[in-house]
This record gives sequence, C-alpha cells and structure tokens, in this order.
Amino acid sequence: MHDDANKAPLEGEVINESTSSEQPDTTMAMVIYALYLASFLVGLTSLVGIVIAYVYRGKGPEWLDEHYRYQIRTFWIGLLYGSIATLLTFILIGIPMLLALAVWFIVRCVKGFKGLQEKRAPTNVDSWFL
Repeated sequence: MHDDANKAPLEGEVINESTSSEQPDTTMAMVIYALYLASFLVGLTSLVGIVIAYVYRGKGPEWLDEHYRYQIRTFWIGLLYGSIATLLTFILIGIPMLLALAVWFIVRCVKGFKGLQEKRAPTNVDSWFL
C-alpha cells in the first residue's frame, strides 16, 4: 500500500479501508453498468449511461474516475464494433460478431462491477479487448 494517503492507488490496487475516512459514492458508476446491461432488453439505456458517465467523470477519486473512463470507452468501442458487425450481417459474418460483441460487453460490465465492489480501478482501461 501507499505510505502517503493522498497518493492515488495503482491500477488494480485495493484501497485500504482504514486509510480513507470518507468512502466515495460508487452508486452512479454501478447504475451506469446496470444501464449498459439493461440495454440488451430496452435498447436506449446505454445512451443514458454514457451521458451520466460524462457528467460524473472527474468528480471522484482517481480509481473511480477510471471506472467512468472505462465505461465511456466501453460505450464507444462497443458502438464501433456493433456498427461494423451490423454492416457485415449482409454477408453473414456479422451475426457471430454481434454475439461476440454481446459477450465482450457483458464481460466488461461484470469486470467493472467487481472492481467497484473491491474499490479499485478496472484493469486494462485502455484496451480495446477485455
């Protein structure tokens, strides 16, 4: 752990509960992940989630801001992958790509939820994969 309480945690590092007197509110980040997952049923909830992520970005500790960044990247990368896969459905290769995209999206959301519960930044925030 860090000796200095003001230093930001490293990527993937769990925060020691005793060093921070005030715990940040992770509710909105959890809501965004839930909205992303609900978009499989409702469709437009991911748009609400991306707006919330942009609004709350930069308003918390560094590890929580990494979650908002991760959520923003998940949305835009997913939109790009989804657009390409949708175009490729005309030659039938897009159908398995859309299924792979759904798995990718769900895994990223689950990883994010787990990171929030452990009060740590998600791993591989800059990755286009998992």
